[in-house]
Amino acid sequence: MRNTGAFSAMAIAGLVIGYVMFLIGLYNAPFELNVKGYYIAVILLISYSAIGVQKVTRDNAEDKEIIAEEDAKRTFQG
Repeated sequence: MRNTGAFSAMAIAGLVIGYVMFLIGLYNAPFELNVKGYYIAVILLISYSAIGVQKVTRDNAEDKEIIAEEDAKRTFQG
């Protein structure tokens, strides 16, 4: 396991707190309903994109490590 339970819980709590604060601010904002819907759609898209970029970056780093290990094994065997 890469992360401790406390670190994972802190990350999830930070995300939830951020969403709650955003929604409270949006609820109190003097915008029309269609503008509020636009802001909700944008925050969801940004969240999805941030998670996707983080996952792709991590996967690429892991792939480089795996390729380097396999190259080292081939060099040692051959």
